[in-house]
Amino acid sequence: MTIIRQTSLFGIQELYDMEPTQKYEAIISAINLDKIYYKITKKSRKGAPEELNYAAMIISTFVRYVERIPTIKDLIKRLHDDIAFKLNCGFLVSDSVPSEASYSRLITKLEQCNILEEERDNVVLQAIAEGFIVDDTVAIDATHFEARDQAPPKEEKPKPKPKKRGRKSKEQREQWLKEQAEMEAKLPLYDRKMEVQLDVPLTELRSKVPQHPAWGVKKNSEGKNVFWFGYKGHLAVGSSSQYILQALFSSGNLNDGKAAIPLLKGMDERLALLSLRFQTMDAGYDYEPIYEQVHRMGQQSIIAYNKRNEGEAIGFDKHFAPTCFREHSYRYDSYDPKYKTLKYTRPKECSECPLANEGICQKVYKVKITTDLRRYTAPARGSKAWKNIFKRRTAVERVNAYLKEFFQLNNVRYPTGKRAKIHFDMVTLIYNASKLAADRMNAMLNQQQVA
Repeated sequence: MTIIRQTSLFGIQELYDMEPTQKYEAIISAINLDKIYYKITKKSRKGAPEELNYAAMIISTFVRYVERIPTIKDLIKRLHDDIAFKLNCGFLVSDSVPSEASYSRLITKLEQCNILEEERDNVVLQAIAEGFIVDDTVAIDATHFEARDQAPPKEEKPKPKPKKRGRKSKEQREQWLKEQAEMEAKLPLYDRKMEVQLDVPLTELRSKVPQHPAWGVKKNSEGKNVFWFGYKGHLAVGSSSQYILQALFSSGNLNDGKAAIPLLKGMDERLALLSLRFQTMDAGYDYEPIYEQVHRMGQQSIIAYNKRNEGEAIGFDKHFAPTCFREHSYRYDSYDPKYKTLKYTRPKECSECPLANEGICQKVYKVKITTDLRRYTAPARGSKAWKNIFKRRTAVERVNAYLKEFFQLNNVRYPTGKRAKIHFDMVTLIYNASKLAADRMNAMLNQQQVA
């Protein structure tokens, strides 16, 4: 019997097991250090001269995440004690090791620009150009991580005045609606209704995300509430390539669904991924504006349905497929992209049904998905194809686990939201750079095997 040996793939773990010199060079070469260096260095000859080796400081900051060094203090100690490590980070033997204050000023300069986020997108574009990202499905989800500081003491809010009971008159209701509209218009962007985001430009959506540490809550696998004080990282991940295509940093109390539209717009405007067809999310993203944004992008939403005080749909099953007189569900057959129509055929029970030949049962049902984007998707809810695509959502959960366990996402060392965002951007950038380095190594090995 012939034995077929499967070729092993070169992954991130194999990359991290390499010698430090090769490992650092492979990961750092995926990042355009010149752009970052240009952003943080002086643009004029005036003023005090810069004696620090900023290029090596940037590399050592990246290497800190690669080597899982917990603090800047530990990084400085390693640079003092290990001359080989110092040289691998780009420092010269004659260079003095920067102080903690010097690294703090470097973080401040990175905080004042948006270069890390831009460079993360550039790594993704480079991976697309080299053919490593050909996904047709994107998985979106959020992960939480705690802040460095302790939560402030809870302030006791004054008890609200009891509302007047009874029905409002027509004049009072009109006045109340007018007041509510004025209050809504004055609210911050992310405190307003989600549908407002559909017509807001991407730059404004990203610039107004709340970034201060705050209390967040979510239900765990046992259905119990879990509380934390800190932040959220919202990720859009390629289901097969597992690159972070878009990322968003926010306060811990931001609703997951309110981060979806900025992520979707970012993929649509910043990435040239023509192969994308599906956006898959869990029930926390089951909001009509999200379906509308995906539809505007010409893609399909594979989102778990979250039933909210809705009565039973008469003539339809739990997946909104039409039913016959005996309440058997019609079977999903196909989707017509030209007319945006789902086609359902007779239930399998029709073969034994006495009403099959009475002429009262419809043989084929056709439903346009635009009648209700939330209920009707292509492929149809409940179908085998829909379930297979929804399973791909686990890709984003794996990436969330990688970021926390291997890239120090949980290890926030900065007290403010703006600096914590630098930590988040650094983690996601290093992850993408590691993925690109591993894919390049894998492609090189495959070429050598072919040759």
